[in-house]
Amino acid sequence: MRWRIPGCVAFASCVILVTACSVGPDFSRPPQPHVERYVASDQSTFASPGHEQTLSPAVQMRDDWWTSFGCDAINMAVDEALTGNVTLERGQATLRRSEHLLRAGAGVFFPQVDAKADASRQRFSPLRNGIDAPASIFNLFTRSATISYTLDIWGGERRQVEALAAQAEAQRYALAATYLTLAANVVNAMIARAAYGDEIDATQEMIELVREQIHITEAQVAAGASAWSAVLSLQNELATLEASLPGLDQKRAESEHLLALLAGMYPEQRSAPKLSLREIALPGVLPQTLPSSLVRRRPDILQAEAVLHVASANIGVATAALFPQITLSASGGFESTVLHLLGNAGGQVWSVAAGVTAPIFYGGTLWFERKAAMDAYDESQAAYREVVLSAFAQVADTLRALEHDAQTVEAQTRAVQSAADALRLIKDAYLAGTVGYLPILVADGQYHQARIAWLQATAQRLQDTVALYAALGGGLVPGS
Repeated sequence: MRWRIPGCVAFASCVILVTACSVGPDFSRPPQPHVERYVASDQSTFASPGHEQTLSPAVQMRDDWWTSFGCDAINMAVDEALTGNVTLERGQATLRRSEHLLRAGAGVFFPQVDAKADASRQRFSPLRNGIDAPASIFNLFTRSATISYTLDIWGGERRQVEALAAQAEAQRYALAATYLTLAANVVNAMIARAAYGDEIDATQEMIELVREQIHITEAQVAAGASAWSAVLSLQNELATLEASLPGLDQKRAESEHLLALLAGMYPEQRSAPKLSLREIALPGVLPQTLPSSLVRRRPDILQAEAVLHVASANIGVATAALFPQITLSASGGFESTVLHLLGNAGGQVWSVAAGVTAPIFYGGTLWFERKAAMDAYDESQAAYREVVLSAFAQVADTLRALEHDAQTVEAQTRAVQSAADALRLIKDAYLAGTVGYLPILVADGQYHQARIAWLQATAQRLQDTVALYAALGGGLVPGS
């Protein structure tokens, strides 16, 4: 028995087979870099007296990584920023727009249907058709529907929708990068604010010590035991310390204003209690991310990959424009000169059409547009590699910074301890009556200077820890 395939089924099958192909390259993710480590050394422990940091692959990066600093004030500041930041609002709106454009672009896969109704009054002259008859005036009412569909034979429309999807993905990763950058900026601003406050307190204590030294030295000058130049030297030191206070206070104010900006507030609307570095804990165990997985974690790298995907899809769009396009359409409706008779079978009209449009001569426009799309892909590929290299350099910088920070804090801790020991010994000698009170003030000033240097080193170490969390991509893995 021989089976006969109806012509319409055979035609539909051919259309499905033809439309299944898509010109242009199929996008494949760039390979992961074959790098075993970020820096030449394998150091995973950064130790300083009482504050050791260790990199551990067993520690997973948390979404709320900033909570590892154990500071409620930081947690509240980040929450304020994540809920009120204007840049985030703009990024979210841009993402929604990209997703809606994607849904709009996907409409090309469906037939386009239009309904139409017309009412007109016309004067018809039979002489146009060669008929010698008087003209007539009549009303014409029309109700019709039209359906059209463009066969995506070469896959150009599918590539266009693919590009829209990749654009939405790029915006999604850009938003994730904004979240990460925002959280890092807030934590850094809080650390800076605390450090400036502690440094102001230490400077004010030094100012009081120098003033006390001046009073004692003036008494010695009056007694003929010291020269007036000693007083002038101390007055110069006092003026230098007092001159440093406005600058420190300005920096602290700028950090507070930055926190208000990040939280979407005006500076006068945000007030925060005093914060000290003593309230911020240094994370002891840090996540250790393999270099090969960094490209699948960092939002900026994933965004660059999505942009590369867009460029790849655009090659297919430009290639499909070189080939013929087929459009199918059909329309049907009713016409009548009397409104209440509109819909009678006698006034029924319809048409079915198929059209082919093939580019013949465009002066090289379509060809060079495809060439430009290929160049754009090469450009995006180079930009992707640049982002990856910058990311690895950033991680390497932060790892070396943490190593050097630990060494600096260790040295500054020894300096503070030595200054404290010297101050204690001089105080014991003063109580024993072997030295005067002025050496105590001098030693106390040296102690405070050493403590200010220690505060600066500690703040830098905390901020470099924040930089490591940001360099590793934070805890949010888009698409996971």
